[in-house]
Amino acid sequence: MSSTHDITLLRINYLRGPNIWTYRPVLEVWLDLGDLEQYPSNKLPGLTDCLLEWLPALEEHHCGVGERGGFIERLREGTWAGHILEHVVIELLNLAGMPTGFGQTRETSRSGVYRMVFRARDEAVARAALSEAHALLMAAIHRRDGAAPFDVPAAVARLMAQIDRSYLGPSTASIVAAATDRGIPHLRLNEGNLVQLGHGRRQRRIWTAETDRTSAIAGNIAHDKDLTKSLLASCGVPVPEGQVVDSPAAAWAAAQDIGLPVVVKPSDANHGRGVSLDLNERSDIEKAFAVADAEGSEVIVERFVQGDEHRLLVVGGRVVAAARGESLSVVGDGRSSVNQLIDSQLNNDPRRGEAEEFPLETIRLEREPVMRLLVERQGLTPDAVPAAGRRVIIQRNGNVAIDCTDEVHPEVAHAVTLAARVVGLDVAGIDLVAQDIGKPLQSQGGAIVEVNAGPGLLMHLKPATGLSRPVGRAIVDHLFDEGGNGRVPIVGVAGSRQGNAIARLVGWLLHLSGHQVGLACQDGLYLGNRHVDTRPSAHWDAGQRLLMNRDVDAVVLEHSAAAILSDGLAYDRCAVGVVTDLDLDGLAGLERHDVHDLDQLYRVLRTQVDLVLPDGVAVLNADDARVLQMAALCDGEVILYGMDAASPALQAHREAGSRTVSVFEGMLVLAEGVRKAHRVRLDAPAVQRLADALGMHTLMAVAAAAWALQVSPELMAAGMETSGLAPATSEPELVR
Repeated sequence: MSSTHDITLLRINYLRGPNIWTYRPVLEVWLDLGDLEQYPSNKLPGLTDCLLEWLPALEEHHCGVGERGGFIERLREGTWAGHILEHVVIELLNLAGMPTGFGQTRETSRSGVYRMVFRARDEAVARAALSEAHALLMAAIHRRDGAAPFDVPAAVARLMAQIDRSYLGPSTASIVAAATDRGIPHLRLNEGNLVQLGHGRRQRRIWTAETDRTSAIAGNIAHDKDLTKSLLASCGVPVPEGQVVDSPAAAWAAAQDIGLPVVVKPSDANHGRGVSLDLNERSDIEKAFAVADAEGSEVIVERFVQGDEHRLLVVGGRVVAAARGESLSVVGDGRSSVNQLIDSQLNNDPRRGEAEEFPLETIRLEREPVMRLLVERQGLTPDAVPAAGRRVIIQRNGNVAIDCTDEVHPEVAHAVTLAARVVGLDVAGIDLVAQDIGKPLQSQGGAIVEVNAGPGLLMHLKPATGLSRPVGRAIVDHLFDEGGNGRVPIVGVAGSRQGNAIARLVGWLLHLSGHQVGLACQDGLYLGNRHVDTRPSAHWDAGQRLLMNRDVDAVVLEHSAAAILSDGLAYDRCAVGVVTDLDLDGLAGLERHDVHDLDQLYRVLRTQVDLVLPDGVAVLNADDARVLQMAALCDGEVILYGMDAASPALQAHREAGSRTVSVFEGMLVLAEGVRKAHRVRLDAPAVQRLADALGMHTLMAVAAAAWALQVSPELMAAGMETSGLAPATSEPELVR
């Protein structure tokens, strides 16, 4: 192929919120196909076969045909390179374990230039997928006979590495998914696993499986295993006797005092790190001290409890999941070393891997001193070759991956929930050792050995054996009351006419209603009575600042078409969405986004209506025919406003039992159906000046939005009168 057959990436833009394409974040890529505009896929010999050779699962892509093989059919008939790139991106993400079903490619007004978008939960991952897909497609287009194939596994590995760096861990992701199922929005607050669930004053925060109900004191107690044991023992919770020691000799002395066999472990042991079990010999105990001491904390020697290790997850005072561990061993064949036997008999399990999504870890003796010590106690080294038939124990604990939730005895459940309460944890991983989890601990000499804050959830989400447990949902249900969604009322205002004034007036009325209001508009950022940022703030970043603020219980945001096109909206859904107009003035400055006419502008501003919640309200200007058409798009209620109550649109709306706002004899008339109406008087001089400065359409939009938020007509009139219009300007100077 000619070297001129290249796709140039002109512009890459991450739309962080709901946008003209979809409710979710996407990566929008502007492509210049160059002379490839003259070469659809059926004019590029061998391209389809090459892509199928490298990415055989493209056969599964339905594309516009709507059935398996649809995309391949499009390739053979002839489709353009931008569309092909879209599907290659999606397939690479699929191969990397992040299925992505959404993608679109559309022509722009400039010949050969396209906009290609695809679903993108994370910008860095999306950019990495685009880069790999672009390289693959260029290699396919320019491939010559005998050339080496594109290294798809390497590309997928690089993409998976980026996913591991960027995405939420499996425990956090399970909680976020459960919140999403309940309609609770979330915001990621750092590059790790700190996540906000809900908005404003109704938010809760999680950091992996720790919540904002997890006190620092409780976390510190759980971190100190010796203190935890003493507190549990004082409350009657069965725990093994133990002592903190500071040397190998002290460890042996403590073991003799407690009675053999013993366990040696660090005081802040995590995931079984540094824990050696069932020790009887002085040399083994002294070696185990060194292993535990290397973990960087105090060392504890305690009585060894017979039985299997169990992990019980306690959330909000109840047991929601339980898993049991088992020892791991290999059997010698007389030829293979211990390391080789581990690889062939244990690491070949598909449930084992290095990434977080695997329920079991890959075993590497070189990084596991406890396992090495256990092997040495059996008279072997990692490179030694055990005799055929000899069983070699590799791991005594830490392999907790067998679900046993349904087996937990009520007395065991009582003991572990008491342990969580004693430490003070709302979410706790309780480690206990028992021979049978279906019997009380005391009757079998079982004991609780650790209480963990911020426990991992993967063993319950993806157990190696048994049922997955909905532990993410349990944590969300603990944080939010039944039916609660963590949302505060959000009002979005879109259009080119007086959006700034509408946002400020609605914010003022909510303030008078007793709300702590966050307001972002062209005049800046407001928190209650404070003007905290004077820079224009009708954009995504300002909206996010308000949604994160714990003091805010209502949010009002102004949006321009340009902001929607550049970033998307700052929230997933809103209680009230206002669209004021759809006229030529709104096209100013949108050429960069290839928006040139009112039909295109309609697609942009409808986003505001698309986001209205089912129990929310869209406020639409019925005097603008295009805006009126948006009523059919709303999932919730629609309030129409217009100058003439007798207009066909308003009259039909009322006859359907819906609400309208209109003007009659110098008053705003708030009508509900054909019989019920309220009036907002506008005869106060300050209100008349406000109407003269802003226009009646502005006051109608404000009244409709306030009505949707249950502000009374009397308070509307008082609020408009006290809004503080500055006589020398055409914008209201609101009292703050």
